[in-house]
Amino acid sequence: MAIDVAAHITGTVWKIETQVGAKVASGDVLVILESMKMEMPVEASDDGTVKEIRCSEGQPVNEGDVLVVLE
Repeated sequence: MAIDVAAHITGTVWKIETQVGAKVASGDVLVILESMKMEMPVEASDDGTVKEIRCSEGQPVNEGDVLVVLE
């Protein structure tokens, strides 16, 4: 079962903190977004393995865009 981890705010992908195949726990920071000069962590909503990363550093994203897929 895939779990989509989405951006909770419109901003820019500042840093990707994970990689495909990584085991993550609920609450682990996966991506850091920058919005209005503030860093906003995007955390794993559940335990799992990173199946796909759908963003790149420097990419603008909108609220609700899927950034990482866990399985």
